[in-house]
Parts: sequence; structure tokens; C-alpha cells
Amino acid sequence: MWWLANRLKERGVLGINRRNADYVQRYNDRKLYPLVDNKILTKTLAQEHDMAVPELYAAVSAEHEIRDIAAIFKSQRDFVIKPAHGAGGEGIIVITSKMHGRFRKSNGMLVTLEDLQYQLSNILSGVYSLGGMRDTAMVEYRVKFDSLFESVSYQGVPDVRIITLMGYPAMAMVRLPTRQSDGKANLHQGAMGVGIDIATGTTLQGVWMNEIIDAHPDTGNTVAGLEIPHWDEFLKIAASCYEMTGLGYLGVDLVLDRDQGPMMLELNARPGLNIQIANDDGILHRYRKIEAQSALKKLGVEARIAFAKKHFSA
Repeated sequence: MWWLANRLKERGVLGINRRNADYVQRYNDRKLYPLVDNKILTKTLAQEHDMAVPELYAAVSAEHEIRDIAAIFKSQRDFVIKPAHGAGGEGIIVITSKMHGRFRKSNGMLVTLEDLQYQLSNILSGVYSLGGMRDTAMVEYRVKFDSLFESVSYQGVPDVRIITLMGYPAMAMVRLPTRQSDGKANLHQGAMGVGIDIATGTTLQGVWMNEIIDAHPDTGNTVAGLEIPHWDEFLKIAASCYEMTGLGYLGVDLVLDRDQGPMMLELNARPGLNIQIANDDGILHRYRKIEAQSALKKLGVEARIAFAKKHFSA
């Protein structure tokens, strides 16, 4: 298998051990992790920096508050429930509408108020949290996805992942929900990842279940060639998260709301590596260019974006 190792090295493919040692540990101060591991802190920090995020309707941190949250559920036509310390999309429930006193999930299933309260209780007990610690449940605005993704998405809301190093956008992909992922945009649950050309915001090839494919597994429509609107704004938000958090190595997750435009959803200090498959390119070569440039001169947000567009175009 030595030939495979050499081939991956030539392509600049980053493995998990090297990611952890050379990038996560090197560029991310552990004392800053709470800023991204706690979604409420992330949202608050983003708002302080005038960054668009989904509105938080309520935060539930104690069992006795679960009864009171019913008023929020009844006042909102649609909403999302998620754990503040969750990972990989676990524990998230998306409510798209209400019918005869019940709540319709993104997969079409109807659930009761008691079902939602039970989910809140599970979140508080730490069922979905990092390390199984007690958690806080969030109820927030449900993003309405742009019609651009209608033909290449199953039920849920696609999101855009941009990996940044020292505030430079290095690689990007859009994650498309599928039937297998239950409408969630998480690759390990079965969502599809599609590479994005950093320079133009145009989609490239796709990866699904670690295999290269060119069409959405449910809709059958081609995923390449879509031009993502407001692409420069996506890049600006992602690049600005460096100054906002102080973390040098980030996965920035964003969504395109049909009414409010690009919004920052959450941040990840340990971003996954499948983005390389989606882009058919190793990311190490890009990191080396960024590190070389950073050693020469400290650049602002706009200049970092310009550098990425020039050097990382497909």
C-alpha cells in the first residue's frame, strides 16, 4: 500500500492525525473552544459582530422551563430545536408547519407537543451533547432554503461549509440533504457533499457515502454548475470568523435563506476531511500557500479573500 500513501501525499491529501497535530492543535487555543462548541455563545458572539444568524426564540436550560416553552411552540408556525453542545446534527428536530394541534417535521411526520417536550428533556440530559454532559436546548428560526437548491435537495436545508486557515478561505462545499440523511445536511448521516469553486461560487462534483457521483441520489438532478448567489458575502462571513473568535483553523457553516440571504449557522474547530473528496483535491497544498503568505504579511479580510480566489480557483 506504499504506492497509495505516496499518491495521497502527492495530491496533498490531509489525514486526520496530521489535521489534529498540525492544524487543530497548532492554530486553535483550547481555551477558545467554548466559543464554537456552545452554539448559543457562537450566536451571541456573531450578533455582537453584526453577523447575520438565525434568530434564537428561546433557550431551555432546566426541566421546569419545558412546560413554559409550549407558548413559543404555539406562537411560531415553524422552528428548529437543537442542542447547544450537539455535534453532527444529532438531536435536531425541524418543524415546518402545524396541523390539527400537531407539529409537522421536515420528513413529513406529525408529532405532538408532548413529543417535542420529551425531546427537550433528552437534550437537557445530555443525550446528544459532546461528552454526554447536561446541555441547553435551543429553539430558533427555521431557515427557508433558496429555490436554487430545490432540484438537488431532499426536504431539508442545504448548508455551505467553508474551511478557513488564519482567516483565509481554503476550501468549500455545499452539503445537500438526502432521504438517507432524513433531510439533514450532515455527511456522516448520509447527506451529499458537493465541491465549490472558491473563486466563483460554482458547484463542482459530488460525494455521497464516500463515492464520487454527479447527480443527487434522490432527485437525480446534476449537482455541478450551480452558481451560489451572494458568494462574496459567504466568503466575507467565513473569513471574518478568524477575528471574531481568535481561532485560526475553522469550519464555518453557513446557509442561504431565501428572504435574509447568507447567514452563519455554526462553527467547528475540528472540521472534517471529506471536503477534499468533494473538491477532488487535497487541501495541504492550499494550507502551505496560506502559511507562506501569512509569514510574509498580515492581510485583512478582503485581501485574504482575494488571495484565496486567485490561488484556489478550480
